[in-house]
Amino acid sequence: MSNQAQNLSTLSPEEKRELLKELMQKKASQTQTVAAQTDDIPPENYDFFHYPQYRNLEQLIAGMQANGVVDPYFKIHEGINGDRTKIAGQEFINYSSYNYLGLSGDFDVSRAAKEAIDRYGTSVSASRLASGERPLHRQLEQAIASLIGVEDAIIYTAGHATNESTIGHLFSKGDLILHDALIHNSVIQGCIMSGATQISFPHNDWQSLDKILFEQRRRYKRVLIAIEGVYSMDGDIPDLPKFIEIKKRHKTFLMVDEAHSIGVLGEHGCGIGEYHNINPTDVDLWMGTVSKSFASCGGYIAGCQAVIKYLKYTSPGFIYSAGMSPANTAAALASIQKLKAEPQRVKCLHERAKLFLELASDRKLDTGMSKDSAVIPIIVGNSVHCIQLSQALFHHKINVQPMIYPAVEDKAARLRFFISSTHTPEQINFTINTVADELAKIRQLNLVGYTT
Repeated sequence: MSNQAQNLSTLSPEEKRELLKELMQKKASQTQTVAAQTDDIPPENYDFFHYPQYRNLEQLIAGMQANGVVDPYFKIHEGINGDRTKIAGQEFINYSSYNYLGLSGDFDVSRAAKEAIDRYGTSVSASRLASGERPLHRQLEQAIASLIGVEDAIIYTAGHATNESTIGHLFSKGDLILHDALIHNSVIQGCIMSGATQISFPHNDWQSLDKILFEQRRRYKRVLIAIEGVYSMDGDIPDLPKFIEIKKRHKTFLMVDEAHSIGVLGEHGCGIGEYHNINPTDVDLWMGTVSKSFASCGGYIAGCQAVIKYLKYTSPGFIYSAGMSPANTAAALASIQKLKAEPQRVKCLHERAKLFLELASDRKLDTGMSKDSAVIPIIVGNSVHCIQLSQALFHHKINVQPMIYPAVEDKAARLRFFISSTHTPEQINFTINTVADELAKIRQLNLVGYTT
């Protein structure tokens, strides 16, 4: 028996009651002291209902409703998200899908996913470093590397985490990351995670980048230049050969995010490298997703054997995550195989995107900088009018999402159209005419002096 237990056993019942009373008073006093210390902490610092950012969101939604605008987001789609979609039992022409090649829902791709589930289950149930490795993982990585023209690749379970974890892991304090001003949020978050100095350069302005590097390069150890293959808000393409020249001249690393260009650009859909006919090994880090052209979910980094091996053994986003599911892996692999076997999908996509741009130009619609890609904005120039236009199109059974402030500046508010190889010329014709007519009505009703 412990000394404390022995001491307690010698106390009378009355002494025990006094001791308990004393302990309870002491605890109450401590509680009052803590309460006094925290009385001045405002509720927004411990209650999410009072979280300032949440309150701002609620005000934004209330403002939309006050203007007669129905929340355009989180609509439930009841089938395959392709050139058509079903919402609330009604069919719409759909421009809010990344299903660029129509491979999500393709019979062969779906069959490959089902067969992978039958063979390997719905999850690999471990990180690949532990016991999650399956033959499909290496087959997909080799297929990605072969498509791009580099030595190897690594697949992650999410596209955003691919950039975040890779950049955050490869670079650190004392390094410099230079990125395009319109770079994706995942790259920005990777920069923050890395602790490296972060500088943005004007959109697609390789001359400004060159000047920054002349001034800054020698102050840092490693330097990364980060650009995209197709910019997801504008649909434009950087002059990759110029960025490669700059990378070589200043001895930096170059990363290209191909989320919206792999499977889309180039005669065979091999991406911006094929589009510009460059040596793919001149780019150090090819990033891409398999959630768009390749009908799956996840991201990849492709490059030389050294960086891929290092990432596989050390990247937190890879080694601390379960491996990509068998179904997703098999779907992406089957999609790449289908892309190679059916090159007409890419050709058709290019034709549909070109038609959309030409018809939009004929109706004097502002498509910004979009060129040769499957991302085409129609810039409205006012967030409220942009949402109104989206709603008007919805009434005509056309589904397209508005991109408004703060995602873009209010004067750059737009509808963002994603073109698929499965869209028909008739769908595109109807869409452009409806957009032009409805936009003219909205501008006339609001008496705004914008010109189409």
